[in-house]
Amino acid sequence: MKNNKRYIIISLGIFCVLLGVIGIIVPVLPTTPFLLLAAYFFAKSSQRFLDWLLNNRLFGRYIDNYRSGRGIPLLQKILTITSLWLTIGVSALYFVESWWVRGLLLVIALGVTVHLVRVKTYKEGVLHQPSLGHLEIENE
Repeated sequence: MKNNKRYIIISLGIFCVLLGVIGIIVPVLPTTPFLLLAAYFFAKSSQRFLDWLLNNRLFGRYIDNYRSGRGIPLLQKILTITSLWLTIGVSALYFVESWWVRGLLLVIALGVTVHLVRVKTYKEGVLHQPSLGHLEIENE
């Protein structure tokens, strides 16, 4: 792989990690899709960055639980949905004047809530099969 293309793909992966981190703080921005996309970009460009992401103490377990189909812990679902609705509610009531933007915020909140409710709930301490598949770099 040419170095320029490789650096661009690594940069895209880093950008996705940053968006994922912001998504942890801002409930409207999803975390998991950006982290999974970052893993994809790193798998295409850098084994070192991929290993860092998958073994990261904050993201590694999160990505593995989602990829393997184990899901999201119940407490995390509750906290995420609660903070989502508080943030969206305050924004819609006090900071947004346009009715269509308020409606859009509510539709986004509803969509994220439905997605989180539908994702399997991960139970700590329950034995699970190890995740299937292993991301490896294609060409170094």
